[in-house]
Amino acid sequence: MKLSTEAPAPDGASAAAEGGPAPPNRGSLLVIFVTIFIDLLGFGMVLPLLPIYARSFGVDEHGWQIALLMSSFSAMQFVFAPLWGRLSDHIGRRPVLIAGLLGSAVFYALFGLAAVWKSLTWLFITRIGAGIAGATVSTASAYIADVTTPKTRAKGMALIGAAFGLGFTFGPLIGAAALAFSQGEAAIGASPWPGFTAAILSATAMLLAIALLPESVRPGGGQTHHPVLNLRSWGDALACPSVPALLATSFVSVVSFGAFETTLSLLLASEKLPFRFSFPQVLLFFAFVGLTLSLAQGVLVRRLAARVEEVPLALAGCVATILGFALLTYASHLGRVPMLMAATAVEVTGFSLLTPSVQSLISRRSDPARQGGVMGVAQSISAMARICGPLIAVPLFFRDPALPYWAAIAIMAVATGIFLVFGRKGKDFSAG
Repeated sequence: MKLSTEAPAPDGASAAAEGGPAPPNRGSLLVIFVTIFIDLLGFGMVLPLLPIYARSFGVDEHGWQIALLMSSFSAMQFVFAPLWGRLSDHIGRRPVLIAGLLGSAVFYALFGLAAVWKSLTWLFITRIGAGIAGATVSTASAYIADVTTPKTRAKGMALIGAAFGLGFTFGPLIGAAALAFSQGEAAIGASPWPGFTAAILSATAMLLAIALLPESVRPGGGQTHHPVLNLRSWGDALACPSVPALLATSFVSVVSFGAFETTLSLLLASEKLPFRFSFPQVLLFFAFVGLTLSLAQGVLVRRLAARVEEVPLALAGCVATILGFALLTYASHLGRVPMLMAATAVEVTGFSLLTPSVQSLISRRSDPARQGGVMGVAQSISAMARICGPLIAVPLFFRDPALPYWAAIAIMAVATGIFLVFGRKGKDFSAG
C-alpha cells in the first residue's frame, strides 16, 4: 500500500525539448492522468487483499513470507524505476508507459489465478511482476515534465498524487463490488475477481494510452536519468547543511508508516482479534483510508501550506502520527470500529502533513543546480524505507498484533527527535 504520493522529479525536462516532437497539447495531461488513475484503481483493489490472501493460503508462523511479499513491490520499483527511465530516454515515454500498463494487466490477471490456485508462490510472482511494471510511474512523471513549463510543472506533478488518492479511494470500492459479484465465494475464501477486474482496468488504460497518448520526446532526445545509486547525487545531498537530517527524518517516518500500511489488512481480518472483517469490509475500510488521504492532501495540506511554514507543519504531522498510532493500539484492544476509523484518520492526516513539508524543506535547502539529484536521493530514501517497513512490522504483528504500532510510536519519536534537534534549524540555500 503505497499511500505516499511523492513523484520522482526528472532533472530539467522541458516542455519543448530541443529536437523533440511538437509539445502535446493540454489534453495530454488529461490523458496521462486518466491513464494513471485507471491503472491505480487496480492497485487499490489488489493491495488490501494481498496479505490476507497470503495468510489464508498458509505462511510461516513468524510472518516473514508476508513481510517479503509486501516488500518485494517496493524493491522492484527501487531497482527498475531508473532503468525504465533510461529506456524511455532512448525509445520515448509512450512505449514504456504502454509496456508498464500491459505488465500490470498481465500480473493482475495472474493475481486472480493465484487466488484460484491458492498459491503463495504465484502471489510472489505477481507481486514482483507488478512492482516491475508499476515502476513506470517515474516515467509518467517524466512525461508530465516534458509537456509542462517550469511554472506549471508543480501542478502537473500534483496530478500523479491526485491519481494515487482517487485510485486508492475508488479502487477498493470497485474491489468490494467485484467480491460481491462472486457472491458466496467471497465469504469463504480468496476470490479471483478483484484480480481479474484490476487486469481489465489496466488493459483499458493501456488501450487508452495506445489510442490517445502522444509521444512527448524524440526517441534518444530525453534527459538522462540517474542510476539506481548515483554516488555524486548522494554526495551533493549529504553536503547540504541540515538536508541529511531531513533525509533521516523522511526515512524513519516512512519506515514507521510502513507498520501501518502493511499490517492494517491483517489487523482488520484476523480471526484472533475483535474486528474480524470480511474481505469486502477490508476493502471498504481501505476506501475510507484513501478518501481520508485525498482530503488531507487535497484540502487540508494545501490550505495550511498557504498560511503555515513547513517546520510547524512537519512538527504537527509528527505529533498527529504518534497520536494516531497510540489511538490505533487502544482501538484494536477494545475492538471499536469508530475509534479505529478516528485513529486511522489522525494517522493518515499526520503523515500527509509531515511528508510534503519535509520534501519541501529538502528542496528549499538544496542547491538549485543540483536539486534534481538531491530530490532523487530523497525518493530513493523513501523507496528503501518502504522496503524496510514490512520487514520490521509484519514479524512483530505475528508475535503480538499491538507490537508494530508500539514500534511505530518509538520510531516516530526518533524521527521527531531528529527533526527537532537537527532538521528544523536549517536555512534555505544561498549562493553567497
